[in-house]
Amino acid sequence: MPSVRITGSSELLGVRCGVTDSDSPGRRQSRSRRRRRARLRRILLASLVAGSLLLGVAGWVGFRGWQARSHLTNAAGLAGELSRQLVGGDTERAQRTLSALQEQSGAARRATGDPGWWLGRQVPYAGSNFSAVRQISIAIDDLARATFPALLRVDLGGLVPREGRLDVAALRTVSAELVEVDATVQRTRAKLAEIPDDRLVGPIRQALVELRGEIDRLAALSSAADRASRLLPALLGVDGPRQYLLVSQNSAELRATGGMIGAYAVIEANRGRMKMGAQGGSGSLGRFTDPLKVPREVRALWGDLPGMYPADVNLTPHFPTAASLFRQMYRQRGGEAVDGVLAVDPVALSYLLRVTGAVRLADGVTIDADNAVKTLLHDTYQRLEPKEQDAFFAAAAAKVFNTLFERNTSPNGLLSAFDRSVQERRILFWSARPEEQRMFGDSRMAGTLPEEDSVPTVGVFLNDGSGAKLGYYLRQSADLAVGACQADGRRELSLRVTIRSTAPSSGLSKSVLGLGRAGDPYTIRTLVSVYGPAGGAVLNTRLEGAETAVATGTERRRQVATVNVEVGPGGSRTLEVSLLTGKTGSGSAELWLTPTATPWTTQVVTAPSCSQ
Repeated sequence: MPSVRITGSSELLGVRCGVTDSDSPGRRQSRSRRRRRARLRRILLASLVAGSLLLGVAGWVGFRGWQARSHLTNAAGLAGELSRQLVGGDTERAQRTLSALQEQSGAARRATGDPGWWLGRQVPYAGSNFSAVRQISIAIDDLARATFPALLRVDLGGLVPREGRLDVAALRTVSAELVEVDATVQRTRAKLAEIPDDRLVGPIRQALVELRGEIDRLAALSSAADRASRLLPALLGVDGPRQYLLVSQNSAELRATGGMIGAYAVIEANRGRMKMGAQGGSGSLGRFTDPLKVPREVRALWGDLPGMYPADVNLTPHFPTAASLFRQMYRQRGGEAVDGVLAVDPVALSYLLRVTGAVRLADGVTIDADNAVKTLLHDTYQRLEPKEQDAFFAAAAAKVFNTLFERNTSPNGLLSAFDRSVQERRILFWSARPEEQRMFGDSRMAGTLPEEDSVPTVGVFLNDGSGAKLGYYLRQSADLAVGACQADGRRELSLRVTIRSTAPSSGLSKSVLGLGRAGDPYTIRTLVSVYGPAGGAVLNTRLEGAETAVATGTERRRQVATVNVEVGPGGSRTLEVSLLTGKTGSGSAELWLTPTATPWTTQVVTAPSCSQ
């Protein structure tokens, strides 16, 4: 039997298995460990290189972010300073401020425009914050290089009457320049509106919200100035004579748009020249036993009162309704069919007097910016009989506007006074010509209660229920908080309104105390109407923490709840209201308030959007 060589077989097996005689188990383990260590070294080296690169990029982006923040902060301060200088007419300083602003805004734009920042924008989640800061930088730089230089070039004197006349040719030049300004502002506003804010960190989201608010205000101003410059020639009689009713809203007896309409005067405009015509008081128009036609929803809320009494046409906050009714009443009592109605209040007159200077009335009384409100809303009722009061108000308003037309006043200061009055809804205008009224849209000056909301808006409107002139003694505050998101896309809102009386407990004249419908003549009765957001709802109301009687209705797609609030001398009452918005993703909200003799104290607490 042939012999078998085991060794050869072993070698054969070894070759097949890849193992030699020298490969002991220990050696194999050692080689495996060396291979693992080599791979680990390669991984560590790659990680170190990648980490170094990431740290470098992060450090660079962080450094550039710090630079951008510094430049943006400086730019924001300079923009505010520039705005004040433009309003004050200090063009020389404004030009220097503009140069500094452009330097800071340009630096912020460069700091957020390099490759490192671009890489930061690609990072999930964090990238949206880098993108937002970049877009904010671009927006501010665009304003600094396009909008503000154009504003500096505009001769605002073209918008102001000189010696009783407006220079129509200069106005048309201003109009062409304002078209450019408005177009730039609207483009910037649209770009900021497109920035998604659902993933932004708190400070950046807050900065975006604040910038959007400022741009919205600038856009409203530029749009209003653009519209005004195009409308003014026609309104001022370039194409034919015009007549308007100038009405004074008396804040001592509150109405939703500001105050009871007391005195009125006719403004006549012809080829840019303006003058005062007939004057009178709303009391002389009397009571309309056959009431004028009132919109159905307004009638459901207030009965026939707005169509019966000139003093009640503005129980509704929708100024076009009130102005149209007053115009009809004036016409029916023998007046002309005027082309529109312009409403002002004593606070707006005080703003104008700060620009024009004091005026002296025929009876020897001098009114200026500091004493106008007290003189018109307090002293007059203490010293004059009711029949004399309307004549005094009419004379005061006429004197202020005649002074405005005739004196050479600072255009910047005058426009600032008008802007402040319009923002506070103390100057309202309605045109009887539909094509002109449409151009005013939902602007604050039109006093239109909109049927749609871009941001949920809650209205708090006050109407005197005392039949007295105690509104001068009211102090008001309103706090609005945005709450939880609902499954159907709505949001909860919480409103808190406090009304306080500073009225004395004795010593007021019969004219001030009036009818005393609250019982005690020194107790102020105020009908507080809360208008919910468009398409929303008023859920419940509590007065001093307890359920209270509420009158309900609707006006222009808004639910309305009206509560009678009575406050004695030195007292205060608090009304709490829960509301729902229409469908919205917004975490913001706005308040619309009746302009009063003393400004409201307000606070709006926002929340993240429902998509966050």
